[in-house]
Amino acid sequence: MKKILFACFATVVSLSSLFAGEMVLNGTFQGENLYVKNPFAASGVGFCVYEVTVNGQTTTDEINSSAFEVDLTVYEFSIGQPISVGIKYKEDCAPKVLNPEVLNARATFDVTNINVTDGKISWTSKNEAGSLPYVIEQYRWNKWVKVGEINGKGTATESKYEAEVRQHAGENKFRIKQVDYRKKPRYSDEVTFISTKAEVTLSSNKVDDVLTFTAPTLYEIYDEYGGIVFKGYSGEVNVASLEKGKYYINYDNKMEQFTKK
Repeated sequence: MKKILFACFATVVSLSSLFAGEMVLNGTFQGENLYVKNPFAASGVGFCVYEVTVNGQTTTDEINSSAFEVDLTVYEFSIGQPISVGIKYKEDCAPKVLNPEVLNARATFDVTNINVTDGKISWTSKNEAGSLPYVIEQYRWNKWVKVGEINGKGTATESKYEAEVRQHAGENKFRIKQVDYRKKPRYSDEVTFISTKAEVTLSSNKVDDVLTFTAPTLYEIYDEYGGIVFKGYSGEVNVASLEKGKYYINYDNKMEQFTKK
């Protein structure tokens, strides 16, 4: 029997009988309908698809044609509401959903409030069209760096979020973003926080086996060609495996160099 995996949008979850298959598309309602290419059955009698369900209910769509539309608007779903579409088909034929991406969540959030305190960032957002991860970014070392992630609730009403963040000395800038299947990021406004914590420094710019900071910090170490060799959060880094030479290091709010002896 045939089992079909439809990219990342549809997953075959069961066979309805020994003579047919079922394609199931799980996602969220985004205000658009699905379109299905429906070939003739292998027997030559009728079309391939014989039943379509939406959240377990058999649809009244006209499916006895070479192409048909699954009308999702008649169910009065809210934007972002989870839905499951089942397409049952006969043996030795395969329908094709032409636009499965319309069930994917989209980055549509609006942040109504965002705040940073010592060690935490919190925000309130609304108009989410499905659950997507919120990525927390901090501006460090002349670039935006991912410093956290939390799953969105995916509802249109206001939702509150909070996450821990590590701050560096001086001015800290943060923002949050979501990226949907279109690969286009959506950002919040930036928020600034002034930290009074002491600056972190390197104990020495020439090291043998262990590079030591005066306090734990986020760090990135690059070789002379710009390739990253270590990154993390710690008060020291074992660099014994590195070859002798010059390296570049980002830590706290600094960008410096050190030499491996």
